[in-house]
Amino acid sequence: MTDEAIQRGIDNLMKTFGRVPETFQVMLEHAPDAFAGYTAMRGFVMRDRAEGAALDLKTKEFIFVLLDVAAGNLTGAKSHLTQSMKLGLTIPELVEGLVQVMMCNGITAWNLVGRPVLEHGLEIEKAASGAPPRARSD
Repeated sequence: MTDEAIQRGIDNLMKTFGRVPETFQVMLEHAPDAFAGYTAMRGFVMRDRAEGAALDLKTKEFIFVLLDVAAGNLTGAKSHLTQSMKLGLTIPELVEGLVQVMMCNGITAWNLVGRPVLEHGLEIEKAASGAPPRARSD
């Protein structure tokens, strides 16, 4: 891979996350060709409609939330939820999607990742409204 491909990957992450997340930094340092390849594919997916994509970024981020919940990836689900809510995802939309995941993947998906993701979304919503964060009961 070329330095140009690596730079395109860095630029794509900066555009969508505003930073190069730690997981990608480690990949970049230790497997730069894998980083360039992965971020090339990611660059195709994480385009918005103005760039020729069929789906808007809010929808794509939401899809990643649901896929991460199904896969048991709490960190990824929270990260993508933060981005999708910045782009306008609502709590009712999140809840419907989480219930769909639970229908396919069972209550364990809800217990391990779905519920914590919903709680993260509620905290984001409260922070955006200026309300104090709610106390956790567990």
